[in-house]
Amino acid sequence: MQLTAQTLERLSDTVEVPTYDRSRISVGIVHFGVGGFHRAHQAMYVDKLLRLGQAHEWGICGVGVLPGDRRMKDVLDAQDGLYTLALKHADGAWDVSVIGSIVDYLFAPDDAEAVIEKIAAESTKIVSLTITEGGYNFTHDTGEFDTENPDIVHDLHNGAVPRSTFGLIVEALARRRARGLPSPTIMSCDNIEGNGSVARKMFLAYAELKDPQLASWMRTETSFPNSMVDRITPGTTTEVTQSLSDRFGVDDQWPVAAEPFTSWVLEDAFVLGRPPFEQVGVQMVDDVAPYELMKLRLLNASHQALCYFGYLSGYRLVHDVARDPLFAQFLLSYMDDEATPTLRPVPGVDLDDYKRTLLERFSNPEIRDTVARLCAESSDRIPKWLLPVIQENLANGGPVRLSAAIVASWARYAEGIDENGDTIDVVDQLQDSLVPLARSQRTHPTAFIENRSVFGDLADHPRFVEAYLWALDSLHRAGARDTLESLREKVQS
Repeated sequence: MQLTAQTLERLSDTVEVPTYDRSRISVGIVHFGVGGFHRAHQAMYVDKLLRLGQAHEWGICGVGVLPGDRRMKDVLDAQDGLYTLALKHADGAWDVSVIGSIVDYLFAPDDAEAVIEKIAAESTKIVSLTITEGGYNFTHDTGEFDTENPDIVHDLHNGAVPRSTFGLIVEALARRRARGLPSPTIMSCDNIEGNGSVARKMFLAYAELKDPQLASWMRTETSFPNSMVDRITPGTTTEVTQSLSDRFGVDDQWPVAAEPFTSWVLEDAFVLGRPPFEQVGVQMVDDVAPYELMKLRLLNASHQALCYFGYLSGYRLVHDVARDPLFAQFLLSYMDDEATPTLRPVPGVDLDDYKRTLLERFSNPEIRDTVARLCAESSDRIPKWLLPVIQENLANGGPVRLSAAIVASWARYAEGIDENGDTIDVVDQLQDSLVPLARSQRTHPTAFIENRSVFGDLADHPRFVEAYLWALDSLHRAGARDTLESLREKVQS
């Protein structure tokens, strides 16, 4: 049955449907980047509030900026903004619900003016973001705003119709200021350490270039809360779509599947109010930093620890890698010996239990997360999730052998040829520079880590370089699995 507002009441009792009148919901949140994660996470939390009879003024208007976002608009338009969320348990059970919190969707390339006016509307109190790490437009080597991005250059011209996230939001804030309206909160939900602080820095940098007086107003009026978000959400596969149709009778053009676990820790810093998120399990705190460090350096960095070694060893699904005792032990050793010592105390969290839960989550066979997904866009991920662990341990005399091996496994993977001689599709915005560097490292072993725009001064640290070169040489000579065996012996000795 095609999923629409008209067919909701005819769906199977095994599918939870919205229990609230969606016609009464007004837009309070404008969200950029309506992908799988947003629909499995933030939109789900708002939907839960709506089911409790709360937050009717906090409906979501999604915004697409990239050409690939057109399909999301088409799907949501055809389905009245509805979509299906399937939570997949390790025992094969699925919890299926239809989410109704997205009540509008705008595609900026078609109508930038509509997007700007939606943000500028007095009813909009939060602008939220899941635009990926690369969407914040900072350079890897300096961390500063990239003024040479073609979309940014375009948007900074007087009279230009904005086509970037920065251009659209800042223009809307300029209109609010001119109309005497307060600024909304800009809430990042991306996997970046200090995501709110990064958003603040980048938006203010753009605003300073566009209108220094507006930037000054934003510094005083706009809040940028930090957050930690957590739910493993693989890309939607045809298998998920077909299973929903066969097992539950739902014909959804773009459902989303995720693990049952979810977490959201959010800094309570909102200038125009917020939904009562604490009523649906969100932790509202004064300081997100301990939680985000835990998640980025344990969960996210652990994904990188598994994926390159796993792919080179022939694994293609994450749960198969995590269920291999050799890989599980390597992962635990990384978390215990190198990542955990760099963390701050995390209020209310048992770190040993958290790490044990991570292995269980990674091992869930129903999620069917792909190793290739974790290997993608590594130049965005490694510098933010793993390099801080290395840098802190180098500064404090801590161990770096396992972290160095993870970097070496990325360098070996980036050569684009696996251990059977088959081609690897290296997906990375810097692939044109990284792949040639990786392929030169058989004769120039430090070539990859000498890329200072990604690694900074890491190649200048002898202790890291020694461990890195050992691992890279072992990967070339013995292969990924034997390298992990040797690493286990080194750690134990």
